[in-house]
Amino acid sequence: MKEVFVMAGRLTKVKKAAPASYELALEQFLIWKKAQGISEQTMKDYREHVNRFFRRYPEASKPWDAEALEKSAYDYLGEDGIKPATYNNRLVYLSTFFNWCADKEMIDDNPLLNFKKRKAEGRIVNLDENVIRELLMSPDTSTYTGLRDQALMLFFLDTGIRPKEAFALLESDFNIRALEVEVRQETAKTKASRTLHYSPETAKVISELLSVRPEEWGESVPIFCTYEGKALNRHTWGDRIEFYCKKLGTHIVPYDLRHSFAILFLRQGGNALALQRMLGHVTLEMTKRYVALTNNDLKNQHTMASPIKRLLPSKKRMVKLK
Repeated sequence: MKEVFVMAGRLTKVKKAAPASYELALEQFLIWKKAQGISEQTMKDYREHVNRFFRRYPEASKPWDAEALEKSAYDYLGEDGIKPATYNNRLVYLSTFFNWCADKEMIDDNPLLNFKKRKAEGRIVNLDENVIRELLMSPDTSTYTGLRDQALMLFFLDTGIRPKEAFALLESDFNIRALEVEVRQETAKTKASRTLHYSPETAKVISELLSVRPEEWGESVPIFCTYEGKALNRHTWGDRIEFYCKKLGTHIVPYDLRHSFAILFLRQGGNALALQRMLGHVTLEMTKRYVALTNNDLKNQHTMASPIKRLLPSKKRMVKLK
């Protein structure tokens, strides 16, 4: 239904009636986004972010009060102590939703229209290799949960896969004999499928994990799941990592394993372009965030590749002044 305003015998404004609730608007928005071809995971992320906002600020949706919506959005982004990445996530998901609502004339304007992303300083993750070894040896592999945890740690460190992508992997995605796994288009963050390779050592542990799976779980249950056959998520996996880190007296978050894969891959002589493809990055620029090397790495690279070694042969170098 539309509201029609007439002045001096002519049509001046046509405004669409807003949905009865933000939930209905969100469902219409997600149908539109799905038609654009976004992944199921991105759909879930939109739903999660928009719902979280309106749960915190229910007054913003009664009934699409422009003033309350604006105040709530500003308060949400202006929360003290949030990291740039958190701020940017909130901004992107909410602003996209509000833009669509404004285009459909469900609200007058997007209250976040002129907001810009914050620049986040790259977080350099340089885990000590001994700490990584201790982490790998921490799970009790005589239990299903411990075996799964070790297999997942090895898999992250061997492939650099994103946590959400790993949690969606099915048995049919693995080719154990070829040491390959396919990240399907519908589960890949970039909506582009890619094939990842892993080591025989990782394959051995994954095979052990497969051998203890109950047959009734079937092929629809992800490889890396709970002992009840339910899919893992970043929260449950984060709790598992924290459980082991407390015993080790250290702090590691799940994404640190992806960072560590990238850095160790380069230290072992891996190619940056190959790393880009494995990480599933669209551009090499994005990959640089994961390859921030330590000062010692840079020193070693300089010692090995300095042009002075080529320009000044050793026999002509001046060692001592008379």
